[in-house]
Amino acid sequence: MSKFISVGKIVNFHGIQGEAKIGFSKNQEDFFLALKEVFVKVQNDYKPLKITRSRLHKNFAVVKFDGIDSINDLLPLKGNLLFVEESTIRENLDEDEFLIDELVGLGVVDKDGKKLGFVVGVSNNGANDLLSVKTKSGRISLVPFVKAIVTDVDLKGKRVTINNLEGLLE
Repeated sequence: MSKFISVGKIVNFHGIQGEAKIGFSKNQEDFFLALKEVFVKVQNDYKPLKITRSRLHKNFAVVKFDGIDSINDLLPLKGNLLFVEESTIRENLDEDEFLIDELVGLGVVDKDGKKLGFVVGVSNNGANDLLSVKTKSGRISLVPFVKAIVTDVDLKGKRVTINNLEGLLE
């Protein structure tokens, strides 16, 4: 069974020809515009939607789906999340890119192997991604996910090695 990952949301219609206004994650324009098919979850089933054309318009994607030719065809889908198969995402990841669910739960250690905590989430401040690290004391600290600080991600070893600068954690 395929695993699906959300890549956007149908936020509204655009015009009267059945085009959809799609919100999607920041800095993912090229990935989203390259998609040829997405899935929408209807009840407990993922229904494929073939993309016939897409373009950017004011920080949104405007997408035309095959077989959706009017506002009335699109309205039942308004507000629904759009998904792609996990394999589609993995094919487009660079060597140093990871899925959030791969990082959450990994242990965090310093360069000497000392346990510092574990990753509880990932966010973005507009400049770069941030790892939310829960330390031994229970405090959550934000660690910039940049090479100078996060020196290694070992998915098999289930750990992230960081350059623990003074004041970074606690």
